[in-house]
Amino acid sequence: MNLHQLRFVREAVRQNFNLTEAAKALFTSQPGVSKAIIELEEELGVDIFTRHGKRIRGLTEPGRAVLKSVELVMQEIESLKRIGKEYAAQDSGSLTIAATHTQARYSLPKVVQAFTQKFPKVRLSLLQGNPKQVAEMVLKDQADLAIATESVADIDGLVSLPCYQWEHMVVVPPEHPLLKSKSITLEEIASYGLITYDAAFTGRNKIDHAFSLRGLKPDVLLEAIDADVIKTYVELGMGVGIIAGMAFDAERDKNLRAISVGHLFGTNLSRVAIKQGAYLRSYVYTFIELLTPTLNRKLIDQVMSGEKDMYEL
Repeated sequence: MNLHQLRFVREAVRQNFNLTEAAKALFTSQPGVSKAIIELEEELGVDIFTRHGKRIRGLTEPGRAVLKSVELVMQEIESLKRIGKEYAAQDSGSLTIAATHTQARYSLPKVVQAFTQKFPKVRLSLLQGNPKQVAEMVLKDQADLAIATESVADIDGLVSLPCYQWEHMVVVPPEHPLLKSKSITLEEIASYGLITYDAAFTGRNKIDHAFSLRGLKPDVLLEAIDADVIKTYVELGMGVGIIAGMAFDAERDKNLRAISVGHLFGTNLSRVAIKQGAYLRSYVYTFIELLTPTLNRKLIDQVMSGEKDMYEL
């Protein structure tokens, strides 16, 4: 048994059981991949893959168990490599952050700026997607950290920590009738056409749930994946916007007014997610601490070791 065989099994699954594509991804030959997998199956005494002729079609039941072990072994190998790199260069390397647009646009700029000042030799990359996509990026080792809302909290294979709480805001043009309301209600908001987030983004489920509980069916005129688009169409007078509170800046958004609606839609919690069992380089801890000053290395390590209730907002 060798690491090449384990790597071939993992890549075959990642390439949807296409050995030709797996070979290309690993810069080797398809016959070599096929032979190595067969030799591993013979050594283990079980079939890892189901087959139709010479083509593999899926995982057998023991194959699924084998894959879990393979993933653990390969993760430990990656951790060993990172340990070596860290001790070779304490203040250099790379850090890839996967985040939703709202986090990347409004929450991360000051954190990224402070981090790059502390670690100018670290190459920082920023990937964007919806909460499910950024979680997948971490699970597939395409990113070191994912930053999104509560939806990343219960994904198998990830450990997540709370960062900060926030509320939604209604945004309208100046002189809009809603600005005269002393305590805005769901009924008042629902009487206007709405412009808000796509269903996969930024607490949209809480917005829908609040209206549903009151038996209201608001007219959602436009859905978008980021607040900048929402605010643009609100400025044009097309409807009332609902955005994350962090996305409104009174000085920047001079053509809009904001109304806090946390009492209607509740509070939301942004979280940072890390792959379970991942080895964290020292500057990763620093990035998390800059993101959430209430976190420190000791707390992060406790949660990573399985003490998930050690820290909650």
